[in-house]
Amino acid sequence: MKKRLPWITKLCYGFGGLGYNSMSQTLGNFIMFFGTSIMGIPGTMVGIAVAISSLWDGVSDPLVGYLSDNTRNKFFGRRLGYMLCGCIAIACLNILIWSMPSSFGIWGKFFWLLFFMLAIETACTFFSTPFSALAIDIAPDYNEQSKIQGYKTVFNIVGMILPSIMLYFFMPSISLGVQTDFSQRGYVNMAYINSLLVLCCGFVAIFGSLRNARHSPNFTAHGEKEKFSMKKLLGGYFEVIKKKNFRAIILGYAMATVASAFLMSVGMHLFTYCYHFSSAQISVMLIALFGGAIASQPLWVSMAKKYDKKKALIIALSVILLGISLTLLTFLFRDYVVTQTMFWCVLICIMTCGVGLGAMYSLPMSMYADVVTLEMYETGQNNAGSYTGYYTFTYNLANSVSLLLIGLMLDFIKFDSTQPVQAMSVQNGLGTIVFCGCSIALALSILIFSKFSIKRSDVLKTQLKINIAKKALKEE
Repeated sequence: MKKRLPWITKLCYGFGGLGYNSMSQTLGNFIMFFGTSIMGIPGTMVGIAVAISSLWDGVSDPLVGYLSDNTRNKFFGRRLGYMLCGCIAIACLNILIWSMPSSFGIWGKFFWLLFFMLAIETACTFFSTPFSALAIDIAPDYNEQSKIQGYKTVFNIVGMILPSIMLYFFMPSISLGVQTDFSQRGYVNMAYINSLLVLCCGFVAIFGSLRNARHSPNFTAHGEKEKFSMKKLLGGYFEVIKKKNFRAIILGYAMATVASAFLMSVGMHLFTYCYHFSSAQISVMLIALFGGAIASQPLWVSMAKKYDKKKALIIALSVILLGISLTLLTFLFRDYVVTQTMFWCVLICIMTCGVGLGAMYSLPMSMYADVVTLEMYETGQNNAGSYTGYYTFTYNLANSVSLLLIGLMLDFIKFDSTQPVQAMSVQNGLGTIVFCGCSIALALSILIFSKFSIKRSDVLKTQLKINIAKKALKEE
């Protein structure tokens, strides 16, 4: 009889994502706006700094994953020691990023942003890559994996909502970009709260998973360590990309990440300078976005059970695309509708996007875990950390390229952070960046995910074979 993972362990594990996602969502959503509109750094320079750090994050993910795969620590197991170091470093560096001295010149601000973005992305890698791999270690069963990802998804989305709530309380209710000093203090206050959450939630996940992490399966006869080889690590990535199902999940999610980057990074500019919404209204919209993602979880669980995960995911992406299309209509008619009425129209569109977004936080990683489980059975090796690193490397690479393009585009359309009212050509440019970027990336994501071929029956058969093999080893 299969031993189920205790619900308290799944709860503690999932709780670890709350603080991390609150911090990373704040960074991802607001750093472009903070750099350009609050600190006055040109969009290209902000884009370069964020892109370089995101690219480094992607490069370091497989390395840290490989190291955690081959770590044998009697107290922390494979993953938890890295997670502990990571969450402590994140808590410190997160405060420093938002504390950028306003007295610095443009280049001083640029190098401050670049240095601390590189540092915090390194710390994030030490926490997030082992954290994701840990779920595969302690819950390799098909159904238990779905459950633990469900716990994680709920806490992740709650963490993503928190920055929107903090924005409401710590930012002025007038349009952002006007009272720069007050706005920066608001970001610093948010950073203090996020850093505290990262520490508290990280410690709960680490020590709540400690017992199970120590006894996670090796999938090898003796659990021997491999000699480190960068060539083998890089070669492993290309070997993974050659495999159809790995490629479908990795590249499909990467394109969905690009769509998210366009919506989140430029969305602040769009709603502030084109729709003229206040920070309070923007925070309500963000809450509606992630609220829709939470509310839709039972829907996507039911859809995945009825139609399988791939079909449910493609439907979810189509719902997001529908929400973006409806938002485009509001953009085209924004000058003919009063701001308050337009706010409610946009709110409905954004909530529609949120319903589809709910599936993106659980189904791709759950599908990827299924692929990894099949691969581990075939090879006899537990390389969950390396595989997770390859996954995050690709979407971080896509994210870094998209952020660099966004920065270049903001300068190309002549966005000027010193002007509270942007020229009509700039407003149209912001709309083009958001709607074209999101729509193209989502369409490509749907096309790539459609190539995924693994079904529930494939995974269940494989896991049955794993359980039989493990039972045979015990009897020997």
